[in-house]
Amino acid sequence: MCDTSAPKLTLVLQHSIVRAINGPESMIENPKILPKVDRLSAFFDTFELEASLEPTRASDGQARLFVVGAPGGRAERIILCLRGDTTPEPPALVTAAVDFEGAHNPLLNALPDQVLVEINDIPTLRDTTAAFLAEALESRCGRSAALNRLCEVMVLLILRTAIDRGATGPGLLAGLSHPSLHRALVAMHDAPTRAWNIEDLAAMAGMSRSHFMALFREVVGTTPQAYLTGWRLTVARRKLTKGAKVKAVARQVGFGSAAAFSRAYFRKFGVWPSVRS
Repeated sequence: MCDTSAPKLTLVLQHSIVRAINGPESMIENPKILPKVDRLSAFFDTFELEASLEPTRASDGQARLFVVGAPGGRAERIILCLRGDTTPEPPALVTAAVDFEGAHNPLLNALPDQVLVEINDIPTLRDTTAAFLAEALESRCGRSAALNRLCEVMVLLILRTAIDRGATGPGLLAGLSHPSLHRALVAMHDAPTRAWNIEDLAAMAGMSRSHFMALFREVVGTTPQAYLTGWRLTVARRKLTKGAKVKAVARQVGFGSAAAFSRAYFRKFGVWPSVRS
């Protein structure tokens, strides 16, 4: 009779090694085995984006989007100017004011003052920009609605590019760019009411608790719990501006009581929460 103990022992050892490598206490990150997550949807779900063509002067909190190309030719690049003013060279084919609630949107606040994208490097952005230009240069039924939706797609693609490029310093953009940490951030963005603990978030990132805590602070610039509280309060502020009641909002963003929510809100924003605050 054949002795099968050696092959079985080999399989057991292999299985143990794999578990050790991929286990929750390992510092080895293996993002290939984790499902892909959407790093942008929460921001588009929380904040409203509106675009208007050829603003005489962009108001505070608004970004400006320049579609640049050779005069009379096709668009070549897009410049998203988030802060300050600029005049691109050559002059823009189309200029739009983009209101993505920059004063309160943490993603926009994490981006550099200007983001420049060569649209020929991104076929989807090139085609969307061509449609945007066609709508901008012609007066058609539903023009405003079409421009808003096309601009939303353009901004989404630009933000996707900015995340892929990463950041030079700690912050939200660096966290969203990180191959493992972004999973924990997305989990908090998508489910702010959940009672997240460090172990859960570390597991989302495929790291040990200690490694996750140290790396999160290094890359994002704050602790996971502080970031979660800040995101909850940001979502709460949006809900209040839409007319929701303080008690309801406190429950909807994961606070145990309206009093605890009000104290945290005051510490962050310097005012007490109220409808349309």
